[in-house]
Amino acid sequence: MTDSFTVSRVLPATPQQIYEAWLDTDDHSEMTGASATCDPKVGGAFTAWEGYIEGTNVALEPFGRIVQRWRTLEFPDDAPDSLLEIVLEASNGGTIMTINHSEIPEGQGDSYKVGWSDHYFEPMTAHFRLVY
Repeated sequence: MTDSFTVSRVLPATPQQIYEAWLDTDDHSEMTGASATCDPKVGGAFTAWEGYIEGTNVALEPFGRIVQRWRTLEFPDDAPDSLLEIVLEASNGGTIMTINHSEIPEGQGDSYKVGWSDHYFEPMTAHFRLVY
């Protein structure tokens, strides 16, 4: 059995700004406050949060959807990568960013659900307010 959840937040940026920042090494690092590497193509590898997170891009739909295979250093060695889907929808004053995170090792889902808010939504909101 695996864990899964969905979380959303309205961010003060356009879908294009968020999409491009997510897939850019420097911008991803700036918007989260931790180093990242990104190869912005399908099959391209990425890391985030000083290497705590790593994975590959599975599907990229410009300015609308990013699908990645995703894991952290806390995954058991024999656990497969989880599936991360990011959906970006324009909304009044910004973008609704929805994260569908599934296939997470059992018992770890609640921690990552909190992590998306604390380590992504909050710093991204602050970043995009300053930049744009």
